[in-house]
Amino acid sequence: MPGKLTNDFGTVLIDDHVLASIAGISAMECYGLVGMATKSAAGGLVELLRRDQLSKGVKVYTEDDEIVIDLFVIVEFGTRISVVATNIIEKVKYSIENLTGMTVRKVNINVQGVRVEK
Repeated sequence: MPGKLTNDFGTVLIDDHVLASIAGISAMECYGLVGMATKSAAGGLVELLRRDQLSKGVKVYTEDDEIVIDLFVIVEFGTRISVVATNIIEKVKYSIENLTGMTVRKVNINVQGVRVEK
């Protein structure tokens, strides 16, 4: 269901794909994040997504003008996962609320893997 903003002039509908793109781009700006991930159905393999497919690693749910976002990420080896996750949550929440004017109720981080950079 798309996000919905209503004011005196009318209604603005924001598609979930747009919200997912904003969340993916915002998350990629955070230190310690290697990329977004998608979990394939076959064998639980994790695939690192290219920059143009970031929204595939994001699931957006809109309920009563509030947004819940699930991010599937791969973090860099040697970083504190809790600190990286907190930074991602704050950045994504700020970006969505600032750009859309909607309220983000929750941002869930699902760490799908850790990548060692060579």
